[in-house]
Amino acid sequence: MIGRLRGILLEKQPPRLLIDVRGVGYEVEAPMSTFYELPAQGEPITLRIHLAVKEDGHTLYGFHTEQERALFRSLIRVSGVGPKMALAFLSGMRTEEFLRCVRRRDTAALIRLPGVGKKTAERLVIEMQDRLSAFEIQAGTAAGAIPCATGGTSETFTEALSALLALGYKTPEAQRLLAGLAEAELSSEELIRLALRKAVHKP
Repeated sequence: MIGRLRGILLEKQPPRLLIDVRGVGYEVEAPMSTFYELPAQGEPITLRIHLAVKEDGHTLYGFHTEQERALFRSLIRVSGVGPKMALAFLSGMRTEEFLRCVRRRDTAALIRLPGVGKKTAERLVIEMQDRLSAFEIQAGTAAGAIPCATGGTSETFTEALSALLALGYKTPEAQRLLAGLAEAELSSEELIRLALRKAVHKP
């Protein structure tokens, strides 16, 4: 799995980039939000990478921030949204704007993007509603700094919550399982173990 590329930017022609990594040229597709942040050709560049493997080949998608990559990965999990449309979303509006549309169920704004119809916009809003918390944690956004039961924030609590979400728990259930467990002396592994024990023995 390729997660990051660091090399020299040789070519940039939207949506494709060519990056030289120690003599090997990697073709990468990127949204316009990433293109706006690119250095000049011949300069060093570092991109977060999503590798898509299909029968007809491998495609690299590059992103300037982890937030962009996390949103891309969430989008392509939505039925009817492929990589091309996901890049269109990232190119057409900032990540914060997209998340605001989802929270407000503003399908009208999403339909303005190329290739997005009413049914796709409605499905996107519905499916992304359940993924917002997981996305924000994965992307490391401000909303991902989740308050602990003690009123502060805890990196171990966030890691534990992210793990429970990855296991299939919904956000409210995962937060309930972790409630009262986010003590400073506990590691994320201990929090997860206690939360799963609570889930098994819940009344």
